[in-house]
Amino acid sequence: MILRKTSFTASRLPHDTGVSGWVAILAERSEHPPLTGATRADIVIVGAGFAGLAAARRLSQIDPRLRIVILEAASVADGAAGRNSGFMLDLPRELSSKGHESDPQGPAKRDIYKKRSAIALAKSVAEENGWGPEILDACGRYSLAAGRESDRHLVEYAGQLDNLGEAHRLLSGAETAELTGSPAFTSALFMPGTVMIQPAAYIRAFADSLREPVRIYERSPAVVLERAGQGWVVKTPAGSVSTERIILANNGHAQSFGFLQRKLMHVFTYASLTREFDPTRLGGQRAWGATPSLHTGTTIRRIKGKSGDRVLIRSHYSYNPSISVSEGSVRRAGRGHDRTLALRLPSLEGVGMEFVWAGAMALTWNSVPAVAEVERGVWAAVGCNGVGATNSTANGIVAAEMTTHTSSELTRIFADLDAPKKCPPEPFATVGGKLTLAWKEWCAGEEAR
Repeated sequence: MILRKTSFTASRLPHDTGVSGWVAILAERSEHPPLTGATRADIVIVGAGFAGLAAARRLSQIDPRLRIVILEAASVADGAAGRNSGFMLDLPRELSSKGHESDPQGPAKRDIYKKRSAIALAKSVAEENGWGPEILDACGRYSLAAGRESDRHLVEYAGQLDNLGEAHRLLSGAETAELTGSPAFTSALFMPGTVMIQPAAYIRAFADSLREPVRIYERSPAVVLERAGQGWVVKTPAGSVSTERIILANNGHAQSFGFLQRKLMHVFTYASLTREFDPTRLGGQRAWGATPSLHTGTTIRRIKGKSGDRVLIRSHYSYNPSISVSEGSVRRAGRGHDRTLALRLPSLEGVGMEFVWAGAMALTWNSVPAVAEVERGVWAAVGCNGVGATNSTANGIVAAEMTTHTSSELTRIFADLDAPKKCPPEPFATVGGKLTLAWKEWCAGEEAR
């Protein structure tokens, strides 16, 4: 629905809880200065995460003359993008033909095309700038099982990949132990198309690779969008930008301006990064990443370092319509991750977590992206639906193409998707969201521990 207001003021600004380990282990950098005074641009992008940077990249490809301003509320990579677990997935987490009997593989193939379009953009930026595997590594990923039910799920999923003609390899329990250095897993499935990134390093390097006429202003939150003639003025605490078009690449916080009301669900997930440990303490390979076989289970990554290794644990979800979580919630998640580490990688019991943090996601009721013109001259590129690195990147690409009336196979795929459905009114949305997450974690059983 196109609104008819002349001014949109942010009701809240992003607030991130806990220190992202990905950011903390990086060297300090020189930030882009904040916006001060008045300037002009052809397009303003709100948010320097996966969607915003992808939009800037695609816009520059379409028309290198476009003057683009990117406004980042915090320091680049301090927000949700730098809190990601770092999996650029090329395959859907679930494959279903329900409702598509005439073309049962069509939805999955289109989703794979979308994700691989996002990965192609990431790879092209990495190649142009000479990034090494410490930033982006096309190494593939594993899905780990812990028990008969999750073993069965992996076998079923492998059969669906066979039907799609997608490469994969099932690992036995012994092979999985050889990979992970742990007897806690019963099988695994390897999928070679996933790209692994250090998300904070990736976002920083991507942002720093952009050149004039693209300009990034850090610590410059957009606080007011105000119509001015046929265009807009985007105001920050210390400056303003006059522009013809705006792309909201700030995921759930697009709603803070009044857009997409009852169209987004705000969910947080929690991650921890261990202290460095002697690599000989844990057998197996020193660099690998694994998602759970069941969707709300535990994600694990082992990160190889120069002076020691670390393990990332990501698990647990909470429904937070305020788009913020408490310090207590983060601490409780960290204690849970300590237990998970001892259970899954018992030789590391007692290593402890050095960093624990929360990361925001924006989901839609029917799991479709919210990429559309929400007001004349204002486009949203939001709705990552829990796969932030790839889905948000694709959202940014499509938003860039929409704002410039550029057609591609990707925009045609998005055009065929349903619009986001309205969520139930409050308090039913929050009660239902919390119960749904609890039920899904219960269904994941051992996988969520």
